[in-house]
Amino acid sequence: MTVVSAPGKVYLFGEHAVVYGEPAVPCAIEKRATVTVEPRDDGHVRVEAQDLTLNGFAVEYADSPASGPDVDVPKPLIEAATGYVDAAVEQARDAADAPAAGFDISVDSEIPLGAGLGSSAAVVVAGIDAATRALGEPLDRRELADRAYQAEYDVQDGQASRADTFCSTMGGAVRVEGDDCSRLETPELPFVVGFDGGAGDTGQLVAGVRSLRDRYEFAADTVDAIGDIVREGESLLAAADPESDPSAELIGELGELMDINHGLLSALGVSSRSLDTMVWAAREAGADGAKLTGAGGGGCIVALDATAETETSLQYTPDCEQAFRAELATDGVRVEDE
Repeated sequence: MTVVSAPGKVYLFGEHAVVYGEPAVPCAIEKRATVTVEPRDDGHVRVEAQDLTLNGFAVEYADSPASGPDVDVPKPLIEAATGYVDAAVEQARDAADAPAAGFDISVDSEIPLGAGLGSSAAVVVAGIDAATRALGEPLDRRELADRAYQAEYDVQDGQASRADTFCSTMGGAVRVEGDDCSRLETPELPFVVGFDGGAGDTGQLVAGVRSLRDRYEFAADTVDAIGDIVREGESLLAAADPESDPSAELIGELGELMDINHGLLSALGVSSRSLDTMVWAAREAGADGAKLTGAGGGGCIVALDATAETETSLQYTPDCEQAFRAELATDGVRVEDE
């Protein structure tokens, strides 16, 4: 039995624009997906999922999950629970040159599906790592990140970026621009997350931004402007001492950029009433900045606030189902048991 976990993430800046080659800075957080893998002899794959904001379920199949689990949830969430696991299995089989390998797989996640916290990336990263280790063919982190990206790319019909999977693999704060991925040395940032209990349809939201960008030059300029925000934020982080607590000036400047980033994402049509309500609740509570994180349409916001005020305010905000402080996950994917 091999047990591997991988962290979720929040976007400090850059979601959606990263799809078009602009840079993004996601940060891994200590909310994890844990995947347990046990090889089996018959070539079948049995997936048991718990704590994925679904009712627990199990499904077994020979080659692909032709018949999905009988749970009353939107199709994108079912695909997140089975499609990504299936893609991870195919990548692990390919990496280990074991096309007929079968597995019993258990997925246990603290990360809500479709909420903008990188649940699918964490499941894919942990799944590939656990399965290849179980087959005696562990991967180095660069290959693991590449294969996890390919799995998301396949499931998302070519609309994925490397940001989520690279961040979940490496941990900490990372910079992603096209195929160029690197880790950033940053101080601990005071993240507070608010979750509305919902989930956006990533495919539809990405397609909507693509349609606007193709039709209107000013929409394309908006995407480019998000890239400019990332570069400005990256320069601020590069000048900071990663070994010291961040200064109030740094947090204030990063927060201001986050506010602008959220406004541009709203202009591209990917925010929602609940996300905007949580953003404004955070700002009015004194957060230095707040924005949606991930694809949008519902899910989560991230704010910067070293005090308890934003978390408390969000807990009393009607559109917020859950609020929590999120620490930076510095170690990325890790083996829990082998």
